[in-house]
Amino acid sequence: MVAHVVLFSPKPGLDTDARQRLAAAFEHALRKIPSIRRAHIGRRVTHGRPYEQLMSVDYEYAAILEFDTVADLTAYLSHDAHDALGALFFEAFDVALMYDYEMEEGAAGVAALL
Repeated sequence: MVAHVVLFSPKPGLDTDARQRLAAAFEHALRKIPSIRRAHIGRRVTHGRPYEQLMSVDYEYAAILEFDTVADLTAYLSHDAHDALGALFFEAFDVALMYDYEMEEGAAGVAALL
């Protein structure tokens, strides 16, 4: 499985209309791009662990999209619906990180550390 991981914080003062347009574009991409296996998006939670204080940037949201193959990720990234989402996203975020990972489930993934 390939994970497309996006951490981001919206620009301060981003208005409700811009947030709604971004959410609508994300929903549209999820409906229109068949190569997306699964998608999760959520807001950061904190619970008092020491590692939370080590973070130099507070990324308010995370989006994690899963694909079966790198080719499926590439199809997503080159889809018109992703282009529309990306345009709105780059207008809306203050800070962001985007990474792609080849993932294994459970103990099989531990071998990747070796």
